[in-house]
Amino acid sequence: MKHFRWLIATILIVFVISGPAYAQKLSADPRVASAVEVLKVWLDAQRAYEQIPGVSGAVVYDQELVWSGGSGYADPTRKAPATPSTIYSICSISKLFTSIAVMQLRDAGKLRLDDPVSKHLPWFTIKRTSADAPEITIEGLLTHASGLPRESDYPYWTGPDFIFPTHDQIVAMISKQQTLYPAETYWQYSNLGLTLAGEVVAAVSGMPYAEYVQRKILDPLGLTSTTPEIPERQRGARLAAGFGAINREGKRIAMPFFQARGIAPAAGFASTAEDLARFASWQFRLLRKGGAEVLKANTLREMQRVHWLDSNFENSWGLGFEVLRAEGKTFVGHGGFCPGYRTAILLKPDDFVSTVFMANALRVESETFAGRMYDIVAPAIKDAVKNPKAAKRVDPELKKYLGSYDDSFGGEIAIVIWEGGLAALSLPTMDPAKQMTKLQKTGLHTFRRIRQDEALGEEVVFEMGPDGRPSRLKWHSNYYPRVR
Repeated sequence: MKHFRWLIATILIVFVISGPAYAQKLSADPRVASAVEVLKVWLDAQRAYEQIPGVSGAVVYDQELVWSGGSGYADPTRKAPATPSTIYSICSISKLFTSIAVMQLRDAGKLRLDDPVSKHLPWFTIKRTSADAPEITIEGLLTHASGLPRESDYPYWTGPDFIFPTHDQIVAMISKQQTLYPAETYWQYSNLGLTLAGEVVAAVSGMPYAEYVQRKILDPLGLTSTTPEIPERQRGARLAAGFGAINREGKRIAMPFFQARGIAPAAGFASTAEDLARFASWQFRLLRKGGAEVLKANTLREMQRVHWLDSNFENSWGLGFEVLRAEGKTFVGHGGFCPGYRTAILLKPDDFVSTVFMANALRVESETFAGRMYDIVAPAIKDAVKNPKAAKRVDPELKKYLGSYDDSFGGEIAIVIWEGGLAALSLPTMDPAKQMTKLQKTGLHTFRRIRQDEALGEEVVFEMGPDGRPSRLKWHSNYYPRVR
């Protein structure tokens, strides 16, 4: 009995420490649940209209996975559905793990951010554009202000094979390359720079880069589906098949399997929507609780604030993290862009909301998708957290009208629950939260558009079919048949 009481007490302590600030499951709140349904409708439609084979995503509030899901196919040939556990190349999101590794070693007193890169990598003998240029430092690597060229001098972004260089090839080439600018002059995104940061991790820690990241970051965080290189053993299984951009014939062509090899610290990792959601929750947990878990909380804060602002005030970067401003809000995160894949993780640290978007195709605006996911769900989350008792029951009668209605001029009108009532969303759109037209019920199967000034506009009438659901809607004297 004593052992049983001790166990219960331990469970309660763990729950109190690690549980979310919100007292109940946010996903059960009607406001959040409705926003998630809109998110799913929008993602599925946008995926179809952009001919993306498959997408996976997640929404996190603090320690709760509010939603995770997928649409389309991870592998169209096998008809394997895209799910939250589908593995994608996350490409440049890899840089976050490399940067965390560097900062762990900094906190352990094994390196300094103002150390010259050559202090730890004697073979780093790149030619300088200017003899009196500042030293290229570790901080410069993490902020992309090192003046280094974007890539190691090999054509690994060139198809059809996308052959990435090995460690030995990168080392052999570095003395033949030249900086683009003096260090600390301009922002220049550099895969070479973060590759060198990974080399510093290996040199300072005394273990291979992949082993260090696995032991010091991935395993402690429980990221069991995240790997420092794309797992070849998962081809034909959990790994999504990558596809190219839409060509002139309107098709996406399958891309070859690739591995980043020596460029892995900058672009080699693979992960899932579920694991990146866990990665986001860890950051929120650390920021909220303080202390240290894999990394010191103050170190994470240091990484997520601006360390480099370009002279044009357009490029702001933390230590590994991109720092973005959008509509007065500050976000941190990173996007990924590799042969066959586009991904993004976006976090808003001050409200503990994160979105993850992953696609197995090119020319997909992954960071925009992640931002629009935030726009759809975050306001509902904030309202539910701030006013947990203010949730209003959605009239179940409204649900009969939900569905998509064909627009003869292309696209469709999705009827959804939005902010407690009915709304119309024109699809496709890359700005769904701003494209909502709210409707107010005024009679039997009859609604009127709510103008921005709250006055009522024209009627929207649903014509009901024998199954008790609308067969079409009438708007501005025109008809839109229900198609799904």
